[in-house]
Amino acid sequence: MVTVNIPRLDLNNYTHGNVQQRKQFSDAIGSAFTDTGFITITNHGLNKTLIDALYQQVEQFFSLPDTVKSQYEKVELAGQRGYTTKGKEKAKDANTPDLKEFWQTGQYVEDGDAIKADYPDNMIVTELPAFNTVTKQIYQQLEQAGKILLQAISVYLGLPENYFNDKVHNGNSILRAIHYFPILNPETLPHDAVRAGAHEDINLITLLIGASADGLEVLTRDNQWFAIKAQGDDIVVNVGDMLQRLTNNKLRSTTHRVVNPPIALMKNSRYSVPFFLHPKMSMPLNCLPNCVDSQNPIAYNDITAGEYLDERLREIGLK
Repeated sequence: MVTVNIPRLDLNNYTHGNVQQRKQFSDAIGSAFTDTGFITITNHGLNKTLIDALYQQVEQFFSLPDTVKSQYEKVELAGQRGYTTKGKEKAKDANTPDLKEFWQTGQYVEDGDAIKADYPDNMIVTELPAFNTVTKQIYQQLEQAGKILLQAISVYLGLPENYFNDKVHNGNSILRAIHYFPILNPETLPHDAVRAGAHEDINLITLLIGASADGLEVLTRDNQWFAIKAQGDDIVVNVGDMLQRLTNNKLRSTTHRVVNPPIALMKNSRYSVPFFLHPKMSMPLNCLPNCVDSQNPIAYNDITAGEYLDERLREIGLK
């Protein structure tokens, strides 16, 4: 049996714990992110009622006719706001698009910050007023949980606890609602068609609110796929490429995928809502000096978060 270091951590131990509990939390997240790049967290601040409302609204949105959904697709935004139709996004180096469609909500700049001009406006779904309200609530609560997790990561890395605070305030984060649509004739699919091909996330960290079905798998160090199953309303958190790059590979952005279900279940939809926590586009991703030594020389060239995001959006076919 494969043993994988994906601990279940209680965020309360960091936000309200004593000195020892906070250190244990920071050490545990650092150890897991150095090893597998994944954890699950409980007591993250989102209540079950809100999560249930989110999934209800997401299902209602994707049940709208394609002609309605397509009104919310703006190709010039490269999938960064609104709707992206089926067949658009693929994993880096993949030949076949993922079997999904999705909606993306971006940053809400509400404090007069001039950075608002850098972001496209979020789209309002007129057919579903509650969709807009719930996705905004989820976005802001996951952003807050993510900021706390970055504080714990900063401590593990020997940085000031507030190292990321100004870099992610009004950052370019994205909430993505995904619909892995039903496949009624799976025998007609290309042989390599999957719900989400093997990939690494682009951002600093990803916070994933459960999913309506199994399917998420992580590639272990010994090159085996391991299914991740969160308990109840736990959130799955993983390292993205920006954080791996910043830490000169100390923290691991691990390859993961969403596999197809058994053929008998492919007629069923699957819904998933990840939050991709990004910094401001101006943040340098230059390797941290304290993550560089003679055994670990600098592995990456200097680049900003905005430049890196642009590069990656082109690789996955959105730009």
